[in-house]
Amino acid sequence: MNEVPNLILFDGVCNLCNASVQFVIRHDRAGKFRFAAIQSEIGREIFQRHGLDPANLQTFVLITDGRIFVRSDAAIEVVARFGGAWRLLRIFSLVPRSVRDAIYSFIAQNRYRWFGRQEVCMVPTPEIKERFLDAPNTLNDSVISSKARNPS
Repeated sequence: MNEVPNLILFDGVCNLCNASVQFVIRHDRAGKFRFAAIQSEIGREIFQRHGLDPANLQTFVLITDGRIFVRSDAAIEVVARFGGAWRLLRIFSLVPRSVRDAIYSFIAQNRYRWFGRQEVCMVPTPEIKERFLDAPNTLNDSVISSKARNPS
């Protein structure tokens, strides 16, 4: 499988993560970003190919230009790629990664409690479906139950 440029891997059942994807879609006027839920077959495969554990959903990943960005680095890189004044947010890269990622990890560990979660991965609307690698009618397992992945 060829690498998809500007690919964002995200937790497909996390409300905060889904809101973040919607934020990217709204601000990515050029439509350069593509998305895959980590819980999807293709998301898991890409995650593993890059040495990441698909069972660890506490990360946000951007794969682009042969590089992989995770956690706060991924968030900064994504918004900087919107262009214009958004590029100024790269200044947060001056904050030590350990500090940025500690804040990121604290939010990630509490995201389900604070923002909730879905029973199944988000199903994109027809207008944005082509931007998702795991959208219905693209792959058979486009909607994967979080209960099947994480029985409670």
